[in-house]
Amino acid sequence: MTPLEQAVDSARHAPSIFNTQPWSWRISGSALELNAEPGRQVGSIDPDGRLLLLSCGAALHHARIALSAAGWSATVDRLPDPERPQLLARLTLDRPTPPDPETVRMAAVIPRRHTDRRSFAGRVVSDRELSKLRRIVEREGAYLHTVRREQVARLAFAADAAGQAELENPAYRADLQKWTGRPAQAGDGVSPATAVRPGPRRVPLRDYFPAGPAELNPGTIHDEGAAYVVLFGTGDRPLDLLRGGEALSALLLLAAADGLSASPLSDAVELEWPRQLIRHLLARLGEPYLIVRLGYRTSSDSAPAAPRRDLHDIVSLAT
Repeated sequence: MTPLEQAVDSARHAPSIFNTQPWSWRISGSALELNAEPGRQVGSIDPDGRLLLLSCGAALHHARIALSAAGWSATVDRLPDPERPQLLARLTLDRPTPPDPETVRMAAVIPRRHTDRRSFAGRVVSDRELSKLRRIVEREGAYLHTVRREQVARLAFAADAAGQAELENPAYRADLQKWTGRPAQAGDGVSPATAVRPGPRRVPLRDYFPAGPAELNPGTIHDEGAAYVVLFGTGDRPLDLLRGGEALSALLLLAAADGLSASPLSDAVELEWPRQLIRHLLARLGEPYLIVRLGYRTSSDSAPAAPRRDLHDIVSLAT
């Protein structure tokens, strides 16, 4: 593979809402273009495309890290053409550059970093680790708020209330069925193997299979040592959200490289009124993009991998 093809291959592993993978790529000479795929937008919970942009930003960062770890510097031009709103970014290869060790560590975990919806162990995530994650998020142009112990109940209420309200929406139930009932060859969506059965949690997780076959046991520890962080920015323009997705990727990759498991939680920011509760947790200092649950696994078993679209389905070559 060429360096740009390798970057796209790494970007396939980026997290996305409902594992929709709402992106495509185009290689033209030494340039790589990232495009959004609106047909993969989950309309019932993401009518404005906020989560789609976060997802695409995460894929962009995965590609950046893969190129850098392979010894290439690249110029990144975000939202380069106002006449093409689906063109989110263009990466242009510059010159070979020795990678730094942290980038190499982060790139190495890309294929094995998976969203882990199981309960986390009682081991507490240290303040030192959270500060380290905060710094890398800020380098990507976003911010991180650690939810304090006295704030967890409010976060849990927002997530639970949002989840219940969404299940009462027929459009949401249709989207849920669409993205949890995908054929194996599609390489996307949430499969029973990656979903967790309901169980007591400090903050509830989305129930992807209300009627059925989620395969993961939630465990008995109930996230006692988990940390909850809110990824946020100063605005919610497309550029803000794209950069927010890049910051999400940086957070997840560094956490994985440091031995942490993680699962992004979006329920509480999908509807306006629960999102308002999350703004209060931030003392109205910014716009919440996503909540991330961080912790340590209760066993040595890794979380199962989510399906991934075939490389040939998401990349094209300019003629």
